[in-house]
Amino acid sequence: MPEASPNLPELVAAAQPPVGAAPEALIRLYPRRYAQQQRAKALSHLVPALVLLTGGMAVLGGREPLTPLLGLEFGVGASYLLLMARELRHLRHAHPHHEQVAWLELAAAGILGLEGYHIWHRHHAAELAGAAHRLHVLPWLYAGLAVVYVSLAFGLARLGARRYLHLHPGGFGMRTRLLGPAQAVQWPDLASVEATSPTAVQLHFANGRQQALAFGHLHDGASHCAQLLAHTQQHLPPPA
Repeated sequence: MPEASPNLPELVAAAQPPVGAAPEALIRLYPRRYAQQQRAKALSHLVPALVLLTGGMAVLGGREPLTPLLGLEFGVGASYLLLMARELRHLRHAHPHHEQVAWLELAAAGILGLEGYHIWHRHHAAELAGAAHRLHVLPWLYAGLAVVYVSLAFGLARLGARRYLHLHPGGFGMRTRLLGPAQAVQWPDLASVEATSPTAVQLHFANGRQQALAFGHLHDGASHCAQLLAHTQQHLPPPA
């Protein structure tokens, strides 16, 4: 059995809640590659950024008049740029963050939807003026991308909330994998908890069953492991 890290007792001590602290904590868990995933997500915003840049260059170059529709698109684009700057600022920090609505994705959906409608409206006006009717793919492509970004805006928070560690007076619950099952453990069912590594513990149940819990695949896994150990030390008798 691997030896526990010499730093684990210090982590467990640091995870002990102060006197008078709330007896319950719901901790959101993030994958270890969370920062890389966020950078990859940021790269996906090159598409709406290029759409916004193309529209701006067309107006500045005199190829497009500044219509109310384009003015609305540029207003959404200004918000988009501010949100992008905020997102890049968050990426420079290691601590994950979350929000109920991903406003950057929602702004990207607005840009793509408005630009798609603008292109469709321009071609539709030309056809009314006598131009030959043609099927234009770009408006539908932008509309489809807008739907994807809206889905991300309202779905990312729900996906992120699937991984959690719930510490409460009656025991603890967790889900450490995005598609894994949730687990709830009550104190009467648990005999002891043993640290097997800085990021893993072994659960010993009262009926003799054992189960390994690993946090190594999670961001700040050693800290979460220490929090669980500190929680169990508060409620379970010390091993004989």
